[in-house]
Amino acid sequence: MKKLRLATVFSGIGAVEQALEKNKVKYDIVFACDNGERELPLTPEEIKEKINGRPQDEVNAYVKKLYDETGKKNYVKQSYFANYKIDEKNWYEDIRFLDGKQYKDKVDILVGGSPCQSFSIIGKKAGLEDTRGTLFYDYARLIKETQPKVFIFENVPGMLVHDDGNTWKVISSVFNSLGYKIFKQILNSKDYGIPQDRKRLFVVGFRDGNPDFQFPESIPLNKTFFDFLDTDVDAKHYLGKKGFEFVTNPFYSNRARVNPTIIQTEKANQQFNWNGDFFFQPIEAVRQRPDIMARAYVGTWKGQIGVIRQLTYRECLRFMGFQEKFKIVVPNVPAYRQSGNSIVVNVLQALLNSINEARPIYENN
Repeated sequence: MKKLRLATVFSGIGAVEQALEKNKVKYDIVFACDNGERELPLTPEEIKEKINGRPQDEVNAYVKKLYDETGKKNYVKQSYFANYKIDEKNWYEDIRFLDGKQYKDKVDILVGGSPCQSFSIIGKKAGLEDTRGTLFYDYARLIKETQPKVFIFENVPGMLVHDDGNTWKVISSVFNSLGYKIFKQILNSKDYGIPQDRKRLFVVGFRDGNPDFQFPESIPLNKTFFDFLDTDVDAKHYLGKKGFEFVTNPFYSNRARVNPTIIQTEKANQQFNWNGDFFFQPIEAVRQRPDIMARAYVGTWKGQIGVIRQLTYRECLRFMGFQEKFKIVVPNVPAYRQSGNSIVVNVLQALLNSINEARPIYENN
């Protein structure tokens, strides 16, 4: 079998690419797309008016120029290109201006998940056109244009009840109208080897036939928070007095937890303003580190004297299932945001294998 032909939108830092690599599957990236959380000064309608009739390479250049003029870097692209093989011509800054017709029948699997938005159900059948003006419209449009054998759509569980269920009604209707057999289920990372309580909705669509597809069964969790931590950590990650008192205050337990067995869901603001999970160490563990002692506040937690630190970039990626070889090439804030915005790799590994059992699209090497 040839290499798997992969396409992604809202690509992030490549969770499905990591899953394929960990599953030892050879793949080629057909295209990827992510705007790096930047916004354009022009409306989509204004841009489309200027690019109407232009070939895709000219459209790409124009849209890239608009983003460059915002003065903000696409840190997602920086991370993606540092870790995966992709031609510049196959990277897109904005899904709204990506013409998928050039990739028709060239994609084995399309992966992505658009932001959860309310849809105005104009037509009785809630078809593709009824989602215009949302990013979901463009995701569904790319399915229609590229005709992948399989797609994976990932989102927060709240999408099922968003807008009193109207959002999911439209989404499921659109997927069915495109001729895909769809399956949906909420999967939790802690059921697939990662000590993180992270629930996400996964929708799998098959183009042809009626596949005998089953979502992957859960496996016993035999690792805890402490198995994912480094022993030698830069002093910059240790908290001062204000941070120590905040994360140990029970009033803020919905935002910060110390030494959990299983971490809470990583978020885009992971580790900022003391959001997330933190590690307490007895004073004896760091007394011989003058850099830590000079920075960290020494306080009391559950009757023990010690210090508390945030998770490092590498540890956050580890809790998302990323390989140790993944290169971290961006500054502090985007490094944490990219991890919290990603998909847990271990869940995708199991999901891909279940897909392949129902409809073979790759061979393990």
